[in-house]
Amino acid sequence: MFKFRQLAILLLFAGVFSPVLLRAQIDPTNRSLIQIGYNQPFEGQSPISAYAFYYYNKPSFLDNSNLTLRLAIAPVYMDSELGIKGLLGPNTDVGIGLAGGGFADSYYEIRQGRYLKAESFDGHGVTGSASIYHLFDPNFKVPLSGILRGEAHYADYVRDDTAQNFVLPNDLTSFNIRTGLRFGGEEPVLIPDVALELSIWYEGELRLNSGDYGFNGDRHVESNSHRFWGRSLFAYTLPESKQRFLISITAGDSANADRFSAYRLGGFLPLASEFPLTLPGYFYQEISATRFALFNANYSVPLDPAKRFSAHLVASTAVVDYLPGLEQPGNWNSGVGGGLSYVSHSGAWQVLLDYGYGFNAIRDSGRGSQSVGLLVQINLESTKTQYYNPNGNSGILRGLGNFMHSFN
Repeated sequence: MFKFRQLAILLLFAGVFSPVLLRAQIDPTNRSLIQIGYNQPFEGQSPISAYAFYYYNKPSFLDNSNLTLRLAIAPVYMDSELGIKGLLGPNTDVGIGLAGGGFADSYYEIRQGRYLKAESFDGHGVTGSASIYHLFDPNFKVPLSGILRGEAHYADYVRDDTAQNFVLPNDLTSFNIRTGLRFGGEEPVLIPDVALELSIWYEGELRLNSGDYGFNGDRHVESNSHRFWGRSLFAYTLPESKQRFLISITAGDSANADRFSAYRLGGFLPLASEFPLTLPGYFYQEISATRFALFNANYSVPLDPAKRFSAHLVASTAVVDYLPGLEQPGNWNSGVGGGLSYVSHSGAWQVLLDYGYGFNAIRDSGRGSQSVGLLVQINLESTKTQYYNPNGNSGILRGLGNFMHSFN
């Protein structure tokens, strides 16, 4: 039987994942979006795989100001940033952020396809950040941005169904830095019509109160950890047929990785993070890796003349080096999926029902796992007009659309 806390999270789709979206630059577009996502495995018990949040972005939110307010609000978590355009020069913006709430720092131990509640625990935290965003090519159709962000983060760990003889890690204070270059970008929407991105990133963490924890100190929080990764992504919608495809390759490496800084792959929740590492059919974050390369491909085709119903196909494959202690036989993990989506006549809302099969996921019955999912997006901005065309917005996405059409 669910505990009350677990039932509340399930009913609210409460912020199991911190919604961190489009944080590589100040978002130049008015947005008012509700996003909901849920995955349910057919076999085995997993942590609740869900998100629900409201994303609000308002450039010039004070009349004729250079301020942009971004909010991502979940039932028990909020992520916010105040962007100050041109503070350090005509092409250099500054962002001041504050985020915090419940469960975003929770850790769920999944080892060879088994969710181990006795070795899992809840985490609550708060983060303050300061960011610099620099645009290198203001006159080019596709922007090249440089990002530098510093963060101070505090996490408090508490027991859930954790074993009594399992020692929790010390509450952690960490100082983090992220820097990167991003060419292009992707909208924080369920199914982007057009997107192009090439990006490289570094993220370092310096932690206070590191040390051993677990059963008799059998695992360790590193005092410092480093990650390096890059992503290439291309999405396009054919103007006449409205067939849509998306291809992405994401790869990363790390140094001094531990359970809190390893790359975690699995599940199909495309807006759970800024860089979702999706594998259809797997539990969310089932695979913990120190090094990986992940390929994703999505294709959709309309099924009716009005182009409101569409069929979707998804394929993913990844090669990984596992985090020590969380290894499993074989370094390849692959999955496929399919689904059916519907977009309302006005474009104000859309829903996607999906199915996924993970070829290499380990379950009690052997290799192979299945899951179903639900993804919903409600665009409150588009309810103000009869039709909403995301490619018609100014700024980044208009430039991307022009760039894509230049190939035709």
